[in-house]
Amino acid sequence: QVQLVESGGGLVQPGGSLRLSCAASGFTLDYYNIGWLRQVPGQEREGVSCLSRRNGSTYYADSVKGRFTISRDNAKATVYLQMNSLKPEDTAVYYCAASLNPLVTAQAMCVMRFGDYWGQGTQVTVST
Repeated sequence: QVQLVESGGGLVQPGGSLRLSCAASGFTLDYYNIGWLRQVPGQEREGVSCLSRRNGSTYYADSVKGRFTISRDNAKATVYLQMNSLKPEDTAVYYCAASLNPLVTAQAMCVMRFGDYWGQGTQVTVST
């Protein structure tokens, strides 16, 4: 059974940090591009950060550059998103995604919201 399961979300004050994790099972994560996307109710899902399997290139949305870092540990079949200096506007449900297509760049995966597999999402709330 293919699964992506996110964890690590929660309530944090502005300026704080969180690390999201996404555990993959039922498929070989090594072969996939990976990404984190987020969604606020009433808005479209937004690509936050994506990582290409082919060359390791990364994409970050302008709103998170310098604050968020995406990484993967293939041995643990886990994807991470380190989020620092969090702002109230980062509040959203965060989803991880995996895309098998080797022709999809990190930027394309995030901007076009490509994904063969999706997690169920984890809520991140940044508030005092």
